[in-house]
Amino acid sequence: MSGVHATARIGARADGRGGTALPVLESDGPLALRRTRATGGEARVMLVGAMSGPLGGDRFAVEAEVGDGARLHVGSAAATIALPGQAKDEAHYDVRLTVADGGELRWLPEQLISAKGSDLFVATRAELAAGARLVLREEQVLGRVGEEPGRLTSRLTVRVAGRVVLDQELACGPSAPGGWDGPAVLAGQRAVGQLVVVRPEFRQSPTAARSVGEYARVMPLAGPAALVTAVAPDALRLRRALDEALADVDIR
Repeated sequence: MSGVHATARIGARADGRGGTALPVLESDGPLALRRTRATGGEARVMLVGAMSGPLGGDRFAVEAEVGDGARLHVGSAAATIALPGQAKDEAHYDVRLTVADGGELRWLPEQLISAKGSDLFVATRAELAAGARLVLREEQVLGRVGEEPGRLTSRLTVRVAGRVVLDQELACGPSAPGGWDGPAVLAGQRAVGQLVVVRPEFRQSPTAARSVGEYARVMPLAGPAALVTAVAPDALRLRRALDEALADVDIR
């Protein structure tokens, strides 16, 4: 086996005083976790990349578990750049999220950039109890300025109370299935993103399908959840579109 293997872990628990403790905060190799200033009862963690990558053959994973009554916000210090490496193997980046009843997770990392010559498979899996809350953002940018993208495959799966509410996969770049850059998928845009918002209140009052601004579309899911999909010419306009959609959907 070639490449770097690393798994970082976060565990959040209610501290009994209205706040959130982090009994598990385990960095590993290039995946460094840093606790930052809390906001109210919400603990905040920053993921800091300690080296370039993922490169060809690397296998990275980040796991976060949020307990009953805990609130956790996870971000990243900078964009992640998938790069070609000496090994020609596909790189893997797995994100595994678990949220208990009464727990809340806001998973809001920076963009993933697919550089020319890279080959990365990203798998994000979220398992939520019936009363859990989630805001999850994914942003992919195909190529740095003026370059073609590498191959990027992204799969996103969300389960609530054991039921699948979302399971989608998108492959872009060289050797991806035909049509990925056509009018039915990216339509020539180079930045694509998703927001998943899970709230128990959606069971009684599901969100309506609608467009938000020029680049984003909101769709209700078969459960207490909503999906926002956006495509845009660049990372800046993608972030603005997703921020506008989040403000529209996630009214707390």
